[in-house]
Amino acid sequence: MKVSARNQLKGTVKKIIHGSINSEVTLEIAPGVEITAQVTSTSVGSLGLKEGSTAYALIKADSVMVGVEH
Repeated sequence: MKVSARNQLKGTVKKIIHGSINSEVTLEIAPGVEITAQVTSTSVGSLGLKEGSTAYALIKADSVMVGVEH
């Protein structure tokens, strides 16, 4: 796989919450570190995503916001 996104995080599918149009896919990218993405339910099927399978989170963003608590 070759893509332009520089932030590529390999992980294991930990959980999929299926919806009628979109589904929420949670990847564990390190022990105790998770990232969640919302993708179409059609994509979940076409990618063959299942709990325990390997997948990549590809992050392509124009900006990243940082915040702190007061």
